[in-house]
Amino acid sequence: MSLMADPPGADRLSARLRRDARAAHDAGRTSAFLNALAAGRLSWVAYAELAAQHWFLYEALELAGHTMADDPVARAFVFPELVRLPSIEADLRFLHGPRWAERIAALPATTTYCTRVRYAANSHPVGFIAHHYARYLGDLSGGQYLGEAVARVYGLNGDGNRFYIFPGIDIEAFKGYYGRLLDTLPWSAEEQDEFVAEVIEANRLSAAVLDDLARRWV
Repeated sequence: MSLMADPPGADRLSARLRRDARAAHDAGRTSAFLNALAAGRLSWVAYAELAAQHWFLYEALELAGHTMADDPVARAFVFPELVRLPSIEADLRFLHGPRWAERIAALPATTTYCTRVRYAANSHPVGFIAHHYARYLGDLSGGQYLGEAVARVYGLNGDGNRFYIFPGIDIEAFKGYYGRLLDTLPWSAEEQDEFVAEVIEANRLSAAVLDDLARRWV
């Protein structure tokens, strides 16, 4: 997985992203809904609704991944080992039963988020990689702490929380590789600006979904 390092002093895209998108990314960490969920103050039904929103979001994103798999830039970010939809569906079968698809509905903020993903991620690598980064690197970072908390407080042991489990991935090594991959992207300054702006927008839309959930459950 070795990739060439940037020359000393270069403004690497991965470093810029961590700097410029930090505030939007950190909004999820202060979510009233996630804090209450991790503390076990909400019913399992609230957790099941979070899983349902994940299904709508990842269906949109992973369909975009199929569309962009032949793009010469975006295809480097289509990692089969990251695919979440089968895990989410297994969680929903456990939480809602075999007729789970009839029992879930997208919240308004989720619909808005999915619309943005379909618009931004299906036609240009900048938009696809931005939404890919916002979701999957979040899953491999703060999502791991949330997954551990959910498993503990709701008594889950695989069944019901497979979304948070990435078998066969060395998470820290993978995140490092992903950052180096970002730094090799052949983008102009304008494309980099567009990418960072789209990551910030993805994080804002994700926070809006959590706000919708908080209004229902907290």
